[in-house]
Amino acid sequence: MDNEFDNNFEEETHSIKDYINLIKINIIPILLIGLTGLAVSVIYAFTARDIYTASTALKIQKPQAGGILSSPLLPEFSDFGSDRFIANEIEILKSRRLRDIIASALIDSFKSINNPDSFYVLLDHSFDLEDNGAKLKSKYDLMEMLDKVKIEQKRGLDIVEISVESPVPYEAQMIANCYAQSYEELNLKYTRQQLSKVVEFLQKQRTKKYQELLVVEDKMKKFQVEGRVIALDDQAKALIDILSTFEAQRDATSIELSQAEENIKQYKEEINKQNSSISKYIENYATEPRMKALQEGIARLEMERDVAMSDTSMSATRKELLVNKNRTIRDLRKQLDQQLKIYKESIFAASPAELKELSLKLLTEEVRYKSLQATYQNLNKIIDNYEAKFNELPDQTIGFARYQRELNAYEKLYLLIEEKYQEALISEQSTPGNVLIIDEAQRPVEPSKPNRKLIVVIGLILGFGLGFGFAFIRNYFNNTVKTPEDIQKENIKVLTWIPRIEGIEKNKEFEFIIAEKSDSIYSEAFRVLRTRIHFSKMANNGVNVLHITSSIPQEGKTTIAVNVAGSFAQNNKRTIIVDCDLRKPRMHTVFKAQRFPGFTDYFIGQTDFESIIHKSKIANLDFITSGTIPPNPSEILSSDQMLALLSRLKERYDLIVLDSPPIIAVTDSEILSRIADSTILVAASGETEIELLKKSVELLQQDSDSFIGVVLNKFTFRSGYGSYYKYYYYYSHNKDVKKKKFFSKKT
Repeated sequence: MDNEFDNNFEEETHSIKDYINLIKINIIPILLIGLTGLAVSVIYAFTARDIYTASTALKIQKPQAGGILSSPLLPEFSDFGSDRFIANEIEILKSRRLRDIIASALIDSFKSINNPDSFYVLLDHSFDLEDNGAKLKSKYDLMEMLDKVKIEQKRGLDIVEISVESPVPYEAQMIANCYAQSYEELNLKYTRQQLSKVVEFLQKQRTKKYQELLVVEDKMKKFQVEGRVIALDDQAKALIDILSTFEAQRDATSIELSQAEENIKQYKEEINKQNSSISKYIENYATEPRMKALQEGIARLEMERDVAMSDTSMSATRKELLVNKNRTIRDLRKQLDQQLKIYKESIFAASPAELKELSLKLLTEEVRYKSLQATYQNLNKIIDNYEAKFNELPDQTIGFARYQRELNAYEKLYLLIEEKYQEALISEQSTPGNVLIIDEAQRPVEPSKPNRKLIVVIGLILGFGLGFGFAFIRNYFNNTVKTPEDIQKENIKVLTWIPRIEGIEKNKEFEFIIAEKSDSIYSEAFRVLRTRIHFSKMANNGVNVLHITSSIPQEGKTTIAVNVAGSFAQNNKRTIIVDCDLRKPRMHTVFKAQRFPGFTDYFIGQTDFESIIHKSKIANLDFITSGTIPPNPSEILSSDQMLALLSRLKERYDLIVLDSPPIIAVTDSEILSRIADSTILVAASGETEIELLKKSVELLQQDSDSFIGVVLNKFTFRSGYGSYYKYYYYYSHNKDVKKKKFFSKKT
């Protein structure tokens, strides 16, 4: 039977009923917390301000390679990953610089509209009470506000969405569009930055060369005015035309060299901020002997081709020569491209991702610069050759020829620069940014927040979730004994449990329940306890001294002692209960008797034996009160007089019940457990800590074998542990007998 009882407990420990019981015990705090959460969510849902969301979509693509004065030697480099590029652009969208630009634009828009009612998030509402109206936030506050704008990439696409929230629909639309437009303008500025520098450089050269051309024209006019104008023959004119053409090309090459130097300087500065060794490596590669030989060969052949083309005769032999030179130039270019391809692959593998593009640009400019240098040197050689021929002209024509040559050279150079400038200007204006606004923000019609139904549902779920969490956490950290199985888990025997007696705190008459209401469920519980004691070793050994104690005060040991004694008396056992709690006695209050004369008074000889024995309202039940509280309770309980008193009581009674102090507090109970035949430890459900219970059992079992088990008192099986209801059953009733509740045996 005991094994069956233990198995039942083990099964119930892991059943869902235990969780239901836990909820039942804590139903009031769960309801309070849950309903509070619901109330808060309802109040918030119906008082929260409507929020409108406006969104604009941008398509961002990687910029393509190309530009004015860029070398055609390298193909476009491969894509380094669109996702990484989009991530970088999103960081630019969140950058402080862009937010500064947008904040300035919003301030201008606010001033131009001049209608505060059209705004909310742009306003500083701390001024509402003081000035009867809100003021525009400071630029710093606006930038902080813009930091909360939602910017995210659509999954798998080059689309970035900017979403702005505001209680005012127009304001949400305006901020979203302002954000997109400001970013588009900044991106366009970044994209055209290099082209703008080229345009600026060419514009300066264009102005400078135009002024130099005017100076030469003035000199030419002055020479003619002085009357020294002479006519040039066709040979001189052809020589001057060729010489001025090559001089113009040389000067144009010199300008391109200056621009290339500026670009190289800029790229090196940017690369050196992260890795200075890369720029030196690229520079060394650009001057590598094979690369240098290829560049010089191409430049030399191009010059020879241009010289050959300057010959107007263009015989068949010369035409064939030009075809051969062009073929050779193409072959050399292929070799150069192959070398660059090999190097490009090596630099892509060695360079960090963020430096690859800059490294490629620097390489392009370095190669271009070396090629321009070779071209410039060859042009100087050609010009020197024609200069020698020019100096062979007759003395009378050489002066005019010099002015004519210089004028032609400046005119051709100016035209070249003008052509480059116009090309760069058109290219700058026609170069689009890599940002396209595909959807402008529209004024929202319906609010996006709050979702009132969802808030109420979440509040309800969260409230009751917190309530359940509170119940489980409180149960987890509650280390008190709650059920009989909690005791059995510690390998401590449980005799039975006693239900919490309702109303006992207010009405002390309920404390002696076996006498007041013998047909109640509580009385049945004490009869079960009487049965368990009867079938314990006490009956087997024929002993009749029962000691009842507890771990700490207020666990109900006196109530248990009185009712157990009354239950035995009702079973025709001559029973006496002795109040051995000589520190805080309570027996006299339960029986509504005087404390004097009592137990200690008999010990000190102030009264006789018969005077300390009192009759109770139940037949066969007598009691002895504590009497005068002594200064040395432990010495009295451990004295020979105590043993003599027990021997004398055994001659008259079948059972002696000793009510003692808590065992943790004082040593009195340890003393009594050694002289008693059986000891019962009382624990209160939800009050007695498990560790204290274990310590008490350990003390009772030390040097004594009287301990027979624990009685769990104040067990609220009705409210929290309905599964224990199966151990109760009811008497069937007839016409003359009321329905009675009985506490069934666990055995």
